[in-house]
Amino acid sequence: MADHPLAGEHHPSPASSAATALGPLLLLPSELLHEILIRLAVPELLRVRSVARPLSSLISSPDFRRLYHLSSASSGPGPAAAWLLLFKKLPPRDAAIRGFHGPSGRWFRIPVSAILAPAVPPGEDLYFLAASGSSFLFAANGRRELVVVDLTARAARRLPPSPLGPRGTSSWRRFGLKLVADPPGSSRFRFLFAELVNNTPFLFEYRSETDTWRQSEAALAEGATTPASPDGTFLCAAHAGPDCVMVYSGPGAAGDDGPLFFRPRFPNAAGHGGDRLHVYGDGCAAVVRSAAVDDPATTSRVGRVKVVAGVELYGFGGAVGGDWELVAAVPGELVEGFRKPYAVMTGLLAEREGVVRLVLISNCRGAWDLVWLSYDRARREWRWVPVPDWGGSKGLNMAGIAVSSTFSRLWPAPSSPSTTSSSSSHQ
Repeated sequence: MADHPLAGEHHPSPASSAATALGPLLLLPSELLHEILIRLAVPELLRVRSVARPLSSLISSPDFRRLYHLSSASSGPGPAAAWLLLFKKLPPRDAAIRGFHGPSGRWFRIPVSAILAPAVPPGEDLYFLAASGSSFLFAANGRRELVVVDLTARAARRLPPSPLGPRGTSSWRRFGLKLVADPPGSSRFRFLFAELVNNTPFLFEYRSETDTWRQSEAALAEGATTPASPDGTFLCAAHAGPDCVMVYSGPGAAGDDGPLFFRPRFPNAAGHGGDRLHVYGDGCAAVVRSAAVDDPATTSRVGRVKVVAGVELYGFGGAVGGDWELVAAVPGELVEGFRKPYAVMTGLLAEREGVVRLVLISNCRGAWDLVWLSYDRARREWRWVPVPDWGGSKGLNMAGIAVSSTFSRLWPAPSSPSTTSSSSSHQ
């Protein structure tokens, strides 16, 4: 399946031609136009706004921004409510992020090469770390530094080195970092990562507002006595299979003076033994059990492959310092839907607003496969949305993947009716 270009990637039709083609549409009542436009994905909206000047003012209006924001926020609990973002390793001049949009079931190509050019020298090796709102964070391996792209401002800049000094791409661990738009709906952000320094857990935090880093040594949590705040952050400072060191930062952590750390254990031998993949993120853990089978593409037992046999989700039950507790297991009939042979597998896990999203990335004979699952805690419901191939997964040199549930919220909702006369601004 081919991916669809984002606005600005190819030449639009002249404004006069666009206006002519949209003539019948422009005659519709504004309420009906709103209903049509809020069903478009963000890239489609940007393209409509760029090629259809008569609709530009409507799309940029505070009323439409508010309507689109509310529609995005209530678009459903499953994968459809978020974006799956993937970066393919290419020269900076060809750099682009592929974004899969659940509601439309399509891939979009989000070009970032022109934005990166002023901040990234030719030949630099980039890795995509995280995304939140309009901010996309990359690690540059050659210069050993971080680069952030702001899609709204179409600008890129380098971050100052962390307190640990310059770091190459291999130093960043997906389970131990998080990018957060702060406040939500703005272009400002916080970047946090946890790391063991001389066997002691530390939390490092960068704030874009001040362009400064802060480091804090984590204190040992005294049992499961500290409630986890919805605004708190869980990061995995180190892991080896089922054994991990979790760091929590947020209200209630060490009297609000610093982060806490603890070493949760799985119940009985749930996380141990057999062929199991452990994926950590946002205070959750997914245990993926696999079984070895004969490769259908070969008759030799040397070429055996694996298939997923089960997926279990664990959490902390709302407390910091406790052990893992089973939340839910993916139903067997759902597992059968994505039970494909694979040779290697990794994953990412994220939770937002009571919805846990799990992405499993596997490779078999050079072809990549993506499985996207979500679990709604309130409904106690699992969902799976098949992710189509965009035609470039064979031999893909993947250089980073992320899930963002805030990317669809292109504009922040106006805070009060008095703001409806203000000038338009993007998230």
